[in-house]
Amino acid sequence: MKTKKCISLLLILLFLLNGCSDDDGYSDVDGLPPTIVMGSSNIKTEPGREITIKAKVEDKDGLRSINLKNTAFNLDKTIDLTLDSIVYSFDLNYKYKIVKGLEGDNFQLDVTATDRGGRTTTETVLVTMDGDFTNPVFTVSPDAAITVLLKTETRLNVKFTAEDDKALDLVTINIPEINYSREITTFTNSGKTLEFNDPITLPSAVATYNLTLKAVDKAGLETSKTSVITVSEMPDFPKMYLADVATVAELNSDVFGVPMRIERTAAYEYKANYYCQKAGTEIFFLPQKSDFTPICFGIDPADNTKLTDDPDIAEPIVLTQANVYYEITFNVKTAIYKVKTYAIADAIDPVPHKFGSISLDTWGDGGSWLQEFYFGYMTSNPREVSRFTQDATNPHLYYLANPLSLEAGQKMNFVFHNWHSDGWWNYCSWRVDNSDEPEIFNYYGDYKNPAWTKPNGADNWAKPTVKQTGSYKLYFDAHLGRAKLVRE
Repeated sequence: MKTKKCISLLLILLFLLNGCSDDDGYSDVDGLPPTIVMGSSNIKTEPGREITIKAKVEDKDGLRSINLKNTAFNLDKTIDLTLDSIVYSFDLNYKYKIVKGLEGDNFQLDVTATDRGGRTTTETVLVTMDGDFTNPVFTVSPDAAITVLLKTETRLNVKFTAEDDKALDLVTINIPEINYSREITTFTNSGKTLEFNDPITLPSAVATYNLTLKAVDKAGLETSKTSVITVSEMPDFPKMYLADVATVAELNSDVFGVPMRIERTAAYEYKANYYCQKAGTEIFFLPQKSDFTPICFGIDPADNTKLTDDPDIAEPIVLTQANVYYEITFNVKTAIYKVKTYAIADAIDPVPHKFGSISLDTWGDGGSWLQEFYFGYMTSNPREVSRFTQDATNPHLYYLANPLSLEAGQKMNFVFHNWHSDGWWNYCSWRVDNSDEPEIFNYYGDYKNPAWTKPNGADNWAKPTVKQTGSYKLYFDAHLGRAKLVRE
C-alpha cells in the first residue's frame, strides 16, 4: 500500500511540475511577460516612403513571436521566433513602405511580443506624415562662373529662388570681398519659398568675388551654391547659349537644354543654328545659363545692325519664318551679327535609315535579316527603348509622346539608341559631352548617313539631376545634336 501511495504522489508531483512549463516542454524562468524597448516613440515619414520599425525585445522564458499591426497601413505581420533554437532577445528592424495617397496625418502602430508561455506585451509607436527628407533647392541661382562687364557703373544683380517642400528656416548670402552679408528668415508660400533680387554696385575695377548662398530648412537640411564673379572687359566666352524663352523661371525649370548651347567658332565669335517652329519667335544670346543678367546679347535699339550686351535695353532678335533653320553668327567684341536661313531639306543628320523602315541589319552580315529601324530614349539596353515619335514637318526632329514623370533629386541615366531585338549596341546612338550637365548630343553609332562627316563624340551617358518634381517632355533634334527636357 505504501508503495502505491508513493507512486501516486510522484505522479501528482510530476504533473504539477509539468503544469509550470510551456507546451514545448521548456520551464518558465520568471513567468513574466516580454519587455519591449522601442527605438523611437514617433516615426516621422511621408506617403510613399519606407519606414523602419526598430525595437529591442527580450524575455527570459523565450520569445514565441512578434506582431506588427496597423489597419490603415494594411499591415498585420507576425514574425515567428520558434523555428530554430530558443530566442531570448531579438533586435527588431522591420522595413515597411507607406503607400502613396494615404489619407491622414497620425497613425498608431502596435508592436506585440508573445513569449513561450503565451504572455504578451504591446508597445505603440506613433507614425506621423510630417517627415522631412528633402534638402532645400535653388530653383533659380547664379551660374558657377559669372562675368560682369567693367563699366562706369558696374552692377551685379544677386538674384535667386530658394524652395523647400516643407518649410525654409534660414537663407544666407555672402560676398566676403565687399563685406556683403544677408540673412533671411521670412518667406512666402507658407514659408516654402524665397525669391531674392538685390542689385548691388561693385567697384569699377577688374576683380574677382566669391558669392555663397546657403538655404536651411526647418529639419536642419541644407543646400549651398557658390559662384565666382569676375569683373572684366568683354571676355572671349568659352560657352554661349541661345534663349528662346521669355522668363528666368523658364531658363531654370528644365532638366537640360534650355537655354541651348551654341558653337564658338573663333575668338569672340559664335554661330547659332536653330530650328524655328513658330514665326515671330524671339531669341537672345547669353554667356550664363540661369539668368538674362548680368549680360544679355540682343539688338541694340540705337543701331539695329549691331548687338548690345546690356540686358536693360537689349531687344530680341525676331525670327520671322516658321519651319526653317536659322543660322546666326555674331562677334561679341565688334557687336556685328548676321542672320540667314536654310531649308529643312538642306539640313543633314547622321541617322542611317528612314525612321520606321525595315532596314536595320540585324547581324551586320550584309542584310540576311532586316528588322524595323527606330531609336529613342534608353535607360538599360537596346531591347528596351522608349520609341521616339518623328515630327510630321521636320524629319530631323523627334520627341517622346509620353512624358517622363521625374522626382526632385533623381539622377537620370540614359542615352538615345536604336532598338535591337537581340540587344546589340551602337548601330545608331547618341552620347553627351558632359554626363552631369549634358548640352551637346554627339553621334556615337557605328552606322551613319554617308553625308554626315563629323567624327563620333565621347562615350558619356547623360546623368543630369532633376531639380523639381514634375512631368517632363523630351525633344531631340538630330541635325543640331541638341535635346531638351522641359516641364509640361
